[in-house]
Amino acid sequence: LDPDKKPAVHTTPLNHVGLWVDDLPEAVAWMTAHGVRFAPGGIRKGAAGHDITFIHPKGNEQFPLGGEGVLIELVQAPPEVVAALG
Repeated sequence: LDPDKKPAVHTTPLNHVGLWVDDLPEAVAWMTAHGVRFAPGGIRKGAAGHDITFIHPKGNEQFPLGGEGVLIELVQAPPEVVAALG
């Protein structure tokens, strides 16, 4: 890492990681059934207009799987992205 280069990734804590998924409601249903804990708020429109939801950084007793300390954003991929990568 170059400490003089911006952004200063070596000093700033990681806020979140975003991942595109091809079917957000299906992914959330599957992950919930397999013990993944989601942050409050459910599926909603994000700042860029795509449907989003977040995996909670930490699991709990009911949903033991979380983001291992990292907030994970799941984003509904646009149809053209799904088509290009599918």
